[in-house]
Amino acid sequence: MSDATEANGTAGAPEATGSGAADGGGGGRHVRVVLVDDHRMFRAGVQAEIGQTAETGVEVVGEAADVDQAVTVITATRPEVVLLDVHLPGGGGVEVLRRCAALTADTERPVRFLALSVSDAAEDVIGVIRGGARGYVTKTITGTDLVDSIFRVQEGDAVFSPRLAGFVLDAFASTDAPPLDEDLDRLTQREREVLRLIARGYAYKEIAKQLFISVKTVESHVSAVLRKLQLSNRHELTRWATARRLV
Repeated sequence: MSDATEANGTAGAPEATGSGAADGGGGGRHVRVVLVDDHRMFRAGVQAEIGQTAETGVEVVGEAADVDQAVTVITATRPEVVLLDVHLPGGGGVEVLRRCAALTADTERPVRFLALSVSDAAEDVIGVIRGGARGYVTKTITGTDLVDSIFRVQEGDAVFSPRLAGFVLDAFASTDAPPLDEDLDRLTQREREVLRLIARGYAYKEIAKQLFISVKTVESHVSAVLRKLQLSNRHELTRWATARRLV
């Protein structure tokens, strides 16, 4: 279901061949991209969809499946754009942004982040934008639109899926913080990570492996989540998370 392989700074990067690669493809445009998502099959699908450099101008120079891998690959490859999943083992997309803040702030060679997630939850969108991401698109986006979004982010534009744009503008125009889910706000960051993995159907052993903690610790976190949310079992927890679009 998820991938926990070692980070590879060149994994999936196509060879530069032919005149298309020489001029960057995609009408002369060229952008170096790192894919960060904990689902290997999803990364493979994105690579197949947008990573034909001669046609799209997008060169995938690295992939990562968790926070530590992401920071390692991004630091080593210095891509122009990172496609970043919001929900990742090790602290999520916000943690990647925090640890890469110096790269984002570099005025000469900035690394820009575009969140690519299944979630359109308010806390996820606002969290990564406040963390430094230049945009947020959902995984329903087409390959063509994703390529266009990547180049726009490379150029410094802010990019959002249409249904999120108005919401983001309203949230940042307001002097008040966006509304939070009081129940969700009771959970710690680690408990939220465990909650999302449980809701995705992960077994306790898989969660322990993904988060680099023991199975006993996973069980403790699940018990705490159930108690705080006043739920009885993981099935109720999954329904609760799905209703809030946290999966």
